[in-house]
Amino acid sequence: MRLSGPARSMLDLRTYLHALRLAHFSSYSHVRQVRRLRLGPGVSMAPNVSFRNAERIEIGAGTHIGEHSVIWAGNSTGRIVIGEKCLFAPNVTITASNYGIVQGEVAIMDQPKIERDIVIGDGAWLGANVVVLAGVTVGEGAVIAAGAVVTRDVPANAIAGGVPAKVIGERPTADA
Repeated sequence: MRLSGPARSMLDLRTYLHALRLAHFSSYSHVRQVRRLRLGPGVSMAPNVSFRNAERIEIGAGTHIGEHSVIWAGNSTGRIVIGEKCLFAPNVTITASNYGIVQGEVAIMDQPKIERDIVIGDGAWLGANVVVLAGVTVGEGAVIAAGAVVTRDVPANAIAGGVPAKVIGERPTADA
């Protein structure tokens, strides 16, 4: 006896396994982290954004975070504060915790981590593949070019790019 499509799918064990996988997905660490974030109203982010230590991450109203971005606060003290109406392109990495880089003393992963806060001002735009390291402040309205590695503070309304990122221009005013 042949079963029709809907009846066959109801009896197929794979259907129930898929439902179990979806239920299990909600307990993955990155999903649990989202529940611990402090989010302003209207924040939109791709479903595959990765967070760590989300209780120390704050994202302002109207901010958009692109696909495959990584936002990791420090394990004990490093906080990340993202202002309102910021725009993050895909693959942005922000980490408030860096390993030491003292040559020859100890392997990098055995050196103590350095945790410092990161602040990204209102209306900042970070291009694709930007990396922002611990202790950096990106000023209000700043634009960070794709592929930049930000190791120092960027002033408000500046345009920065390169590895390491340097100020390469300033955003024009509305009058210009």
